Amino acid sequence: MTDKPESGSQNDQSSPLYAFFNEIGIINQLFSTAFRRALPDGMTSAQFTVLNHFARLGGERTPAQLAASFQVTKGAITNTLQKLEEKGYVAIATDPNDRRSKIVTATDKGLSKRNETLAATAPALAQMVEELDVSDVEAALPFLREVRIHLDKARDEIDFADL
Repeated sequence: MTDKPESGSQNDQSSPLYAFFNEIGIINQLFSTAFRRALPDGMTSAQFTVLNHFARLGGERTPAQLAASFQVTKGAITNTLQKLEEKGYVAIATDPNDRRSKIVTATDKGLSKRNETLAATAPALAQMVEELDVSDVEAALPFLREVRIHLDKARDEIDFADL
């Protein structure tokens, strides 16, 4: 008897699916660390992520919707939103339809800060672009979007024991 999983079993850590997500995880860790180092003083990754969310999707959100989007606790998002509001990057108002709830919107100042942050981190990305074939990156995007959409739709249904 052996403790090694059978070759080809779904839980085999050498499976292509496991290797795929392992590579994404490592890439995310390496990129996140480099990105944090390039952030302007006073900007955190969490704050940038919220501003980037509004820049990409526009509109308004409740703190609960934002917490669900980022898969963090309501307390964690509330803390981030308070810091963004103190800096004038988001506006938080009482929901006129449900006075118990809040509505969050990005301000022009917040969207401008997001753009400044992108500009500040551009040199780190430019170095990577010099070393990678951009056409390979572009070719990978449709498949990565498909994976993201699938995972997003199945947030509460994925059983990682099946991977």
